[in-house]
Amino acid sequence: MFVIELAEKRIRIDNQYPFVERQCRELGYASDGDSADFAVRVSDEEIAAEQQQGAHSPGYCESICVYRKICEKMPEYGIFILHSAVVEVDGRAYAFAAKSGVGKSTHLSLWLQTIPGARVLNGDKPLYRLDEDGSLTVFGTPWQGKENWGYNGKAKLAAICFLERGETNRIRQANEDEVISRVIHQLLLRGPRQTVNQQLVLLNSLIHAVPYYILQCNISEEAAKLCYQTMSNPSKEKNK
Repeated sequence: MFVIELAEKRIRIDNQYPFVERQCRELGYASDGDSADFAVRVSDEEIAAEQQQGAHSPGYCESICVYRKICEKMPEYGIFILHSAVVEVDGRAYAFAAKSGVGKSTHLSLWLQTIPGARVLNGDKPLYRLDEDGSLTVFGTPWQGKENWGYNGKAKLAAICFLERGETNRIRQANEDEVISRVIHQLLLRGPRQTVNQQLVLLNSLIHAVPYYILQCNISEEAAKLCYQTMSNPSKEKNK
């Protein structure tokens, strides 16, 4: 048993295997003390079911199940997971979502190479919190994706971009229907009905909190520069 702090909430993890504790401690998320906002525990049956999805160790599968349970509970606190990668530049967070294989990690690499001060807050499974003023804060988590990109920090969300492959680089602002159809596939809509309803309420707030963009891009530094210039200056939308 140990306690971590995620999105400024304390969570007790009643683990069976050392993998998840080592993961959280090495990345700086473990916390002192026993007090917690809630606790999670994963059963042997849940671990076994996760193992059927691939040849992974019980400890690794327990870690996946632990985070899933955390994400099912977090909407009660106005916090949710959005499957995305987040880059932070000068204290502002820029999130990217895409279908598998589109090249999200490649695009993030281009940001790191071309945008001064850019660093990855989380490469795969960050947490988003709806704040009282209607803005969103993005938090890093120990679950960072296969590249293990991320750090224990937070930043205000400035914009979200959906990536698509293209021969030339073009970016435009997405309309509400386009946002809904894309965002809903990146949410974890599971758990008790009350939790799902809370997530849908948060989804509505998410849609109106920040500008959204659709970037058709190739693998080039120009794609990263165009994206950053547009998302950091929403009144100056550009196309190339």
